[in-house]
Amino acid sequence: MSSTRVLLLSLTASALCSLAATPIALGHGDVTPQVVDTSTLAPLGEEWRTENPYRGNVQAVEIGKSGYNQNCARCHGLEVVSGGIAPDLRRLPLDAETDEYYMESVRRGKSRNGAIYMPPFEGILSQEAMWAIRAYIDTQYAND
Repeated sequence: MSSTRVLLLSLTASALCSLAATPIALGHGDVTPQVVDTSTLAPLGEEWRTENPYRGNVQAVEIGKSGYNQNCARCHGLEVVSGGIAPDLRRLPLDAETDEYYMESVRRGKSRNGAIYMPPFEGILSQEAMWAIRAYIDTQYAND
Protein backbone atom coordinates (compact mmCIF):
# COMPACT_ATOMS: atom_id res chain seq x y z
CA MET A 1 0.00 0.00 0.00
CA SER A 2 1.33 3.42 -0.89
CA SER A 3 2.30 5.83 1.86
CA THR A 4 -0.27 8.36 0.57
CA ARG A 5 -3.05 5.80 0.88
CA VAL A 6 -1.91 4.80 4.41
CA LEU A 7 -1.84 8.47 5.42
CA LEU A 8 -5.31 9.05 3.97
CA LEU A 9 -6.72 6.00 5.79
CA SER A 10 -5.08 7.11 9.06
CA LEU A 11 -6.52 10.61 8.77
CA THR A 12 -9.98 9.24 7.98
CA ALA A 13 -9.82 6.85 10.95
CA SER A 14 -8.68 9.68 13.24
CA ALA A 15 -11.52 11.94 12.08
CA LEU A 16 -14.10 9.20 12.63
CA CYS A 17 -12.76 8.47 16.11
CA SER A 18 -12.89 12.17 16.97
CA LEU A 19 -16.50 12.40 15.85
CA ALA A 20 -17.45 9.30 17.80
CA ALA A 21 -15.87 10.68 20.96
CA THR A 22 -17.54 14.08 20.64
CA PRO A 23 -20.82 14.40 22.55
CA ILE A 24 -23.69 15.36 20.28
CA ALA A 25 -26.53 17.45 21.72
CA LEU A 26 -29.72 16.10 20.21
CA GLY A 27 -32.12 17.64 22.74
CA HIS A 28 -33.45 21.15 22.98
CA GLY A 29 -31.68 23.59 25.28
CA ASP A 30 -29.48 23.24 28.30
CA VAL A 31 -29.97 20.16 30.49
CA THR A 32 -29.53 22.18 33.67
CA PRO A 33 -32.94 23.15 35.09
CA GLN A 34 -33.57 26.86 34.66
CA VAL A 35 -35.14 29.16 37.23
CA VAL A 36 -38.62 30.42 36.36
CA ASP A 37 -39.37 33.95 37.60
CA THR A 38 -42.89 33.87 39.05
CA SER A 39 -42.56 37.04 41.14
CA THR A 40 -45.48 38.69 39.34
CA LEU A 41 -47.89 35.82 40.10
CA ALA A 42 -49.98 35.48 43.25
CA PRO A 43 -48.04 33.28 45.70
CA LEU A 44 -49.65 29.90 46.44
CA GLY A 45 -48.25 29.26 49.91
CA GLU A 46 -46.72 26.13 51.37
CA GLU A 47 -49.58 23.68 50.80
CA TRP A 48 -49.42 21.98 47.41
CA ARG A 49 -52.52 22.54 45.29
CA THR A 50 -54.18 19.67 43.43
CA GLU A 51 -55.92 21.85 40.82
CA ASN A 52 -54.33 24.56 38.67
CA PRO A 53 -55.07 27.95 40.23
CA TYR A 54 -53.58 29.75 37.21
CA ARG A 55 -55.67 28.13 34.45
CA GLY A 56 -56.63 30.89 32.01
CA ASN A 57 -54.36 33.47 33.68
CA VAL A 58 -52.69 35.29 30.77
CA GLN A 59 -49.64 36.32 32.78
CA ALA A 60 -49.17 32.77 34.12
CA VAL A 61 -49.42 31.41 30.57
CA GLU A 62 -46.60 33.71 29.39
CA ILE A 63 -44.42 32.77 32.36
CA GLY A 64 -45.28 29.11 31.82
CA LYS A 65 -44.36 29.28 28.14
CA SER A 66 -40.89 30.54 29.02
CA GLY A 67 -40.52 28.00 31.82
CA TYR A 68 -41.69 25.17 29.57
CA ASN A 69 -39.31 26.08 26.76
CA GLN A 70 -36.39 26.28 29.19
CA ASN A 71 -37.12 23.14 31.22
CA CYS A 72 -39.47 20.80 29.37
CA ALA A 73 -39.04 21.30 25.62
CA ARG A 74 -35.84 19.28 25.38
CA CYS A 75 -37.91 16.12 25.89
CA HIS A 76 -41.55 17.09 25.36
CA GLY A 77 -40.89 19.21 22.26
CA LEU A 78 -40.81 22.89 21.39
CA GLU A 79 -44.20 24.60 21.69
CA VAL A 80 -45.43 21.34 23.34
CA VAL A 81 -45.24 19.42 20.05
CA SER A 82 -43.63 16.14 21.07
CA GLY A 83 -40.82 14.78 18.96
CA GLY A 84 -41.44 11.28 20.28
CA ILE A 85 -38.92 11.28 23.14
CA ALA A 86 -41.53 11.86 25.85
CA PRO A 87 -45.35 11.91 26.02
CA ASP A 88 -47.27 14.50 24.03
CA LEU A 89 -48.52 16.88 26.72
CA ARG A 90 -51.06 18.45 24.35
CA ARG A 91 -53.17 15.36 25.01
CA LEU A 92 -53.48 15.91 28.78
CA PRO A 93 -57.17 16.42 29.63
CA LEU A 94 -58.08 19.80 31.12
CA ASP A 95 -59.47 18.62 34.44
CA ALA A 96 -58.66 18.46 38.15
CA GLU A 97 -57.77 14.75 38.06
CA THR A 98 -55.16 15.34 35.36
CA ASP A 99 -53.89 18.43 37.20
CA GLU A 100 -53.16 16.20 40.19
CA TYR A 101 -51.44 13.61 37.96
CA TYR A 102 -49.41 16.35 36.25
CA MET A 103 -48.25 17.86 39.53
CA GLU A 104 -47.29 14.48 40.98
CA SER A 105 -45.30 13.67 37.82
CA VAL A 106 -43.46 16.99 37.79
CA ARG A 107 -42.73 16.96 41.52
CA ARG A 108 -41.58 13.33 41.76
CA GLY A 109 -40.35 12.67 38.22
CA LYS A 110 -40.76 9.41 36.34
CA SER A 111 -38.64 6.29 36.61
CA ARG A 112 -39.04 2.68 35.59
CA ASN A 113 -36.86 -0.25 36.61
CA GLY A 114 -34.35 2.15 38.13
CA ALA A 115 -34.01 4.24 34.95
CA ILE A 116 -34.96 7.90 35.27
CA TYR A 117 -37.17 9.03 32.40
CA MET A 118 -37.98 12.44 33.88
CA PRO A 119 -36.11 14.06 36.77
CA PRO A 120 -38.04 15.29 39.80
CA PHE A 121 -38.48 19.07 39.82
CA GLU A 122 -39.61 19.51 43.43
CA GLY A 123 -37.05 21.73 45.14
CA ILE A 124 -35.92 23.05 41.74
CA LEU A 125 -39.10 24.68 40.43
CA SER A 126 -41.60 26.39 42.71
CA GLN A 127 -45.22 25.35 42.86
CA GLU A 128 -46.04 28.61 41.08
CA ALA A 129 -43.65 27.75 38.24
CA MET A 130 -45.06 24.23 37.87
CA TRP A 131 -48.65 25.51 37.69
CA ALA A 132 -47.68 28.32 35.28
CA ILE A 133 -46.14 25.70 32.99
CA ARG A 134 -49.34 23.64 33.22
CA ALA A 135 -51.36 26.79 32.37
CA TYR A 136 -49.26 27.17 29.22
CA ILE A 137 -49.59 23.48 28.30
CA ASP A 138 -53.37 23.85 28.63
CA THR A 139 -53.34 26.50 25.88
CA GLN A 140 -51.77 23.96 23.50
CA TYR A 141 -54.43 21.30 24.12
CA ALA A 142 -55.10 19.04 21.12
CA ASN A 143 -58.01 16.63 21.17
CA ASP A 144 -57.62 15.06 17.75
